[in-house]
This record gives sequence, C-alpha cells and structure tokens, in this order.
Amino acid sequence: MKQSKLGLDFNKVEAARELAGNIAENVQQFVEQYTTVAVERTLCRLMGIDGIDENEVPLPNVVVDEIHGKGLLNQGVLFYLGNAMLETGLSPQEIAKKISIGELDITTLKLNALSDIQQAVNPVVLNTVDRIRNNVKKRNDYLSTIGEGTKPYLYVIVATGNIYEDVVQAQAAARQGADIIAVIRTTGQSLLDYVPYGATTEGFGGTFATQENFRIMRNALDEVGEEVGRYIRLCNYCSGLCMPEIAAMGALERLDVMLNDALYGILFRDINPQRTIIDQYFSRVINGFAGVIINTGEDNYLTTADAFEQAHTVLASDLINEQLAKLAGMPEEQMGLGHAFEMDPELENGFLYELAQAQMTREIFPNAPLKYMPPTKFMTGNIFKGQIQNALFNEIAIWTGQGLQLMGMITEAVHTPFMSDRYLAIENAKYIFHNMKNIGDEVEFKEGGLVQQRAKKVLNNALDLLEMIVKEGFFEALAKGQFADVKRSKTGGKGLAGVVAKSENYFNPFIEMMKGGKQ
Repeated sequence: MKQSKLGLDFNKVEAARELAGNIAENVQQFVEQYTTVAVERTLCRLMGIDGIDENEVPLPNVVVDEIHGKGLLNQGVLFYLGNAMLETGLSPQEIAKKISIGELDITTLKLNALSDIQQAVNPVVLNTVDRIRNNVKKRNDYLSTIGEGTKPYLYVIVATGNIYEDVVQAQAAARQGADIIAVIRTTGQSLLDYVPYGATTEGFGGTFATQENFRIMRNALDEVGEEVGRYIRLCNYCSGLCMPEIAAMGALERLDVMLNDALYGILFRDINPQRTIIDQYFSRVINGFAGVIINTGEDNYLTTADAFEQAHTVLASDLINEQLAKLAGMPEEQMGLGHAFEMDPELENGFLYELAQAQMTREIFPNAPLKYMPPTKFMTGNIFKGQIQNALFNEIAIWTGQGLQLMGMITEAVHTPFMSDRYLAIENAKYIFHNMKNIGDEVEFKEGGLVQQRAKKVLNNALDLLEMIVKEGFFEALAKGQFADVKRSKTGGKGLAGVVAKSENYFNPFIEMMKGGKQ
C-alpha cells in the first residue's frame, strides 16, 4: 500500500484487524451451531418455493412453520423437503402447495438415507446456483458493453410507497446522472417475519421489498441504463428478520447493492442479537456469490451517538463487519463499509475532523468501495445551509476517494425528496467531483497537524475498544452499549424464538457451493 498521508501506524491497524478477526471467529463458532426460521425460509426460496396460500401467507413460511411447530426444524427444511421429493415424486413447489392445503405432512413420511435425500435436492440446488451465476454474467456483460459511472458512484433513493411511481422517479434520477438507485423499504418491514408477495402500491416512507418489486425495478433500470449508456445499479435492504431471504430474492433478480450490516438490526430495530448474527452469515454468503456490494450501517451509530466522541466505534464496527464478511467468503471489493459526515456544523474545524476520518477509513480499507453517508442529524430545513453542508461532504468524498456516495438532499429535514431535489444534489456532486477531481493526489497533510492527530486518536481508541470486546465477548459488548450508545441483551429483542440448534441430519449445500465461489 502507498505510504499513509496520515502517518498511521499500520502495525496498529493490523493489530486492530487481528482483534476484529478474533471477535469474528468467536461469533462464527456460535453461528455454525444454529439455524433460524429465516435461514430455512431462504432455503425454501432457493429451492423454488414461492407464492402465497389462501390466507396470503407466503409458502416458505407455511413450510417452515409446519416443521418448526412440531419441534423438528433442527433437522433442517432440506432434510424434509428432499425426503418428500423422494417419497412423492413432487417438486418443492408442489410439496409446499400440498402442505398449505393440508394434504401432506412431510414430517411423517418414511425417512430415506441422508445421502439419498442430499442427492435428491442437488439438481434443484445446481439449477438455482446457475441462475444466480447467469445474473452475475449479465451484469458483467452490461458493465463491459455500456459501462458505468465513475467512483464515487452517485447514489440516490426513491421512496414513494408505490413501485410503479418508484420506477418513474428512478428512471428520472438515472437520466439526471445517478449510478445507484436505492428503493427505500416501507417503515417497519424489517420487523415482519415474512416477505410480502407480489407488486405493491402502498407503503409508508418507502416501498415493500418483494421479489416482484425487485423484478419490476430491475427491468426499469436496465431499460433506462441502455438509454443513457450506463449500467444503473439497484439497491435494497437486506436486513431485519428476513435478512437472508431478501438476499436470496436479490440474487435471483440481479440486485447489485444491499444494505447488509451485522449489527444494524440489533441496535436500531431491537432484533435479537443471536438471530441477527446467524442470519447475517447466510445473507453474506449469498450476496458474496451474487456479486452484490454490501453496505454496512455504521453511519447510523452517529445518529444516536456523538460523531466526534464516538468515531472510533464506527471504525471498530467496520473492522468487525469486514472480518465477518470475509468469513462468509466475500471479497473486499464488495464490502461497502459505512461511515458518515455527521459532525456538528458548529464544531470548530469540524471539516478537518471529517476529512481525517474519511481519509483514515480509505487508508485502512484500500480495496473496499466505501459507503459515505451525508449529513442528516444536523440538517435543519434551511436549504441554503444544507446545500453548503452537502457541498463540504462532497468535497471530502472526492478528496479521499470514497466509493458509494449517497447524495445529500437539501430537504433532508423537511420531506421525502422531490425529483428536483435529487437533480440539485446530483448537480452539486458532479460540479465538485469534476472541479476537485485530483485534489487527493495534490494535497498532503501537515506532519503532526490536526488532521493526522485526529486520525491517530480515532485508531487508538478503536484499538482499545476492540481489545475490550475480545476480553468481554461480543454479546457482552452489545449488552453494555459499546456501539451507538445502545444496549442490547443476548436474549432480548425480537426473533429469538426463531433460533434453533442444528442436529446431525442438518445440511445446507448452498453455503458449500456459494461461499467464496467463482461466479
């Protein structure tokens, strides 16, 4: 790596990374022993089970709830599905439909040898893996023919609640210059323990994440991408109680970017830590194989904690997220590790502190397409001041070589952005990115100056925090509120009842085929 502009001690960086790796390994030892209802529903979806019953309950839920309700989910859904395929000659979808109407109980069928059951599911597994591999190829074909925007990618959100209105706004944003369109999820979807079905036209503060909505938006962005001569990436939210299911749906419909953090749901949605940490692993295996860039949620810490005092928690979490992603086989080039421009604008030299932290993050994670988030906490509704705050944010992004730049909206504190607000945000970023394109190559930092000292302090504090987490344990650190000043108990929150210890018959061939696999 190039010499640090900040004078960082990379022995300390490596020590911090080693501590984060230790934490991640301990977490992974826990993960390997358990499955969840969400993981098992994901397996149903990857086996081709889709649709709803007469009560609009998704069929993956029907199948998993049937097995879980009898206390048998520890064997794994594939054990019973594969056995039923052998005994009935039906496809997984046909089996699910028969379960939904009460015509079949797959837990009472004669059991075949485990090796025969594994062999029965294998053709379906291979077919699904090939489908996802073909999606990766199609994305790569687009990138090699029509190309894409330059980094930092210009990243905007749409959030009307109606997928068809979202399409109109998304295509308009692409024509204005956006490279990534994120379809914000409707408020509260992360707390639903099922994925809604079909195209949706009603949502509050966003649009339901469904596989059909993914398909509709993917087609719309391909259409406008061909029109503007630039591949447009689609982003959604792979978090909450259905984290791995949404990863699977995104892989099947060729999403490109997913919000996929190991801690966000725990801290900000009060989802049980055990449930989340198990779910995040399979979701990242899928995202890694599907070529999806994950976005982690460290920026959110600074909405509840002070950005100056708690910057080290962002770095520590980035390091843990990196190590957990590596254990799931994800390459660094797909790790959109998160940080944010959230200093109080009244803080003297706040810009320099922000610059120090952004440069530090870039140097510590040189291969990651870092996700840099705009000012939100101190946006007041004064659109003129907001335009300046966003301009400062954009200056740091181009200066420090960020990867995914969520556009700051002048109306952040007022309403969901108008199309004109997005235009102004994109115009702001384009102007600054063009005019300051090579500033990072030209400007050096004063040795021992404020910027260098700030970065060193944040690194030292992150190292101390990681040492503490190693001593106390990951779950205990969460319970003590070490991240975002939010305390979460190992046995508290939503979804713990969906965690199940694996038995001797449990198997998941998708992990073996996808983890670190070549698309």
